[in-house]
Amino acid sequence: MKVEPLATRGPAQDFIEFVHALSVDTIPAPLINRAKWRLLDFLGCGLFGSQQPWSKIMADEMLTEASRGRSSVLGHEQAIAAPPAALCNGTAAHGFELDDITDELVGHPGAIVIPAALAVAESIDAPGSRLMLGIVAGYEAMYRVGKAVGLQPTRQGFHKTAVFGPVAAAIGAGVVMGLTPEKLTAAVGLACSTASGIKSFSVGTGGGMMKRMHAGRAAESGARMAQLAARGFTAPPTALDGRFGLMEVFGGKTAQPEQLVSELGKRWAIGRIFVKVYSCCGWVQTPVQALLALRGPQPLDSRQVKKVRIGVSAYATRNNGAVNPPDTMGAQYSLPYCGALALTGDPRDPTMFGPDAINDPARRELARRVELVVDPELEAAYPKHAGARVELELANGEHRETFVLDPHGSPADPCTDPELLDKFSRLASFAKPSETVKNIAETVQRLERLSSVRELTERLQS
Repeated sequence: MKVEPLATRGPAQDFIEFVHALSVDTIPAPLINRAKWRLLDFLGCGLFGSQQPWSKIMADEMLTEASRGRSSVLGHEQAIAAPPAALCNGTAAHGFELDDITDELVGHPGAIVIPAALAVAESIDAPGSRLMLGIVAGYEAMYRVGKAVGLQPTRQGFHKTAVFGPVAAAIGAGVVMGLTPEKLTAAVGLACSTASGIKSFSVGTGGGMMKRMHAGRAAESGARMAQLAARGFTAPPTALDGRFGLMEVFGGKTAQPEQLVSELGKRWAIGRIFVKVYSCCGWVQTPVQALLALRGPQPLDSRQVKKVRIGVSAYATRNNGAVNPPDTMGAQYSLPYCGALALTGDPRDPTMFGPDAINDPARRELARRVELVVDPELEAAYPKHAGARVELELANGEHRETFVLDPHGSPADPCTDPELLDKFSRLASFAKPSETVKNIAETVQRLERLSSVRELTERLQS
């Protein structure tokens, strides 16, 4: 009996060869500009996040290691090896629910792809153009692998960002390093075996710091696996889309490997990114925006509000309905708390998710009066749209309502360049003086012309 050899060629190999062949000349100019804004948004989130307790704990742990290297840790002078630097910076960027999201699949590429690509770029003193290619390639991988895996991981309680993030980070880092297609395939295969992350942070009992490190761990894994592959460490070429590969194991019947190459080179992921306006879960952005519009330019006193009714998808009611969030993570995932904040405060201010703000008695009481319901139209639109139908009844009898299908910052209603710059400047100012903040923004805008990424990273150190 003749035994046929197992097929090793699939959509994953076509995708890897595509990203390997990328050059600054082959990427449309508008997307080069988008990549710069994605980098700047990451840096703003990361600089703000570097001041948070979880980021300081992570950095302290990594900086005590004996590893030496050339990669920066945001907010610190000491340089370390690329993987732990990616871990620290990914944790910081993902650390306050401000980092970007890929369209539809709700994964967080910026806090995974960019810290991995930036860390290895520093380690080899790469020019800005290589970092640019790594960012574009990594975002493409994050979106396409997420689409290909499907919704099954989320239904099982996995955090999809952490499941397919290592692959995207490996692609981004590997492209920066100029790995051959064979070694890039090995890096992807190795990264598939580091997929992990559970969503116990989202059930309303207190999220702690766990989710903060999910992006950092994925970035660390991608950087490490790319470096191992560069040294000749091998992996199965079918680890992504073959038998017992990441897609089959996590995606099951919902997996669609063909999504890896569907309209490849025609629809670019980095052009379809959701930039968060508020420091909260992506599904919560639209209700917050709607309530801000309904309340008017000035915050309301909680006594002026009689009733709040928010219609969303069933997913949002199940996962974002905690009325009494016990900590910052819980508040950022709570529709009732964020709704109360939108009516009585400034949800654009990340300090409104600190302990004092979330324990404000009047806001807590108002949160208990926020009613969540499943809206049939929005349930049918999930997960492509994260809309909200909101009704506000005031104590004086006035009734207001609105419907928003896509939040501001999403691909359907993108932030303007001035808005993106304002977000970066506000966040970065928590960690850097105004002149340094301005210099960072200016340096990012000429990224592809930098002879070394160190022209940028030297401005990021404390």
